[in-house]
Amino acid sequence: LAALMILQAVCAALFVIDIIDDLAELPSGGGMTTHMMIELFANAGLILAIVVEGLFLRRLLRQQARTEKALSAASGALHDLMQDYFAQWGLTAAEADVAGFTIKGFSIAEIAAMRQSAEGTVKSQLNAIYRKSGLSGRGQLVSLLIEDLLSGPLPVAGAPALRPAKSVLD
Repeated sequence: LAALMILQAVCAALFVIDIIDDLAELPSGGGMTTHMMIELFANAGLILAIVVEGLFLRRLLRQQARTEKALSAASGALHDLMQDYFAQWGLTAAEADVAGFTIKGFSIAEIAAMRQSAEGTVKSQLNAIYRKSGLSGRGQLVSLLIEDLLSGPLPVAGAPALRPAKSVLD
């Protein structure tokens, strides 16, 4: 959009130069011709379009900044929420690692490959996670975190995540 605005500004400048040249060639006392009026209105329209595009671009950039900030906050909140639950459940570092990969949607085979462990080890760790958390599987684990994120304001960085008063999983 910025490149288009620059191109339009160059065209507007050329129009202005042409209008000034046309005015200089007018005999004294001569009025503006139809051609000159058309050029003047076209140039005014072009300049107006540049201004409108500039305002639109500024609005888009502000919206993008707000969206990125919200996404960053949500990402940090999810991480903090996960860590709080992992601590509450008493997960080991390895179990917390496996739980994090599970929440991100990796398969048992993928988790085993990333952790350089056997699939049986990952399955055993997942069973321990579900037993300690009281959840029945991956779906409930993800649902619990999403529900908590959507049920209230984002937690402040460093503050413990608060569990909603009533959860559909309780």
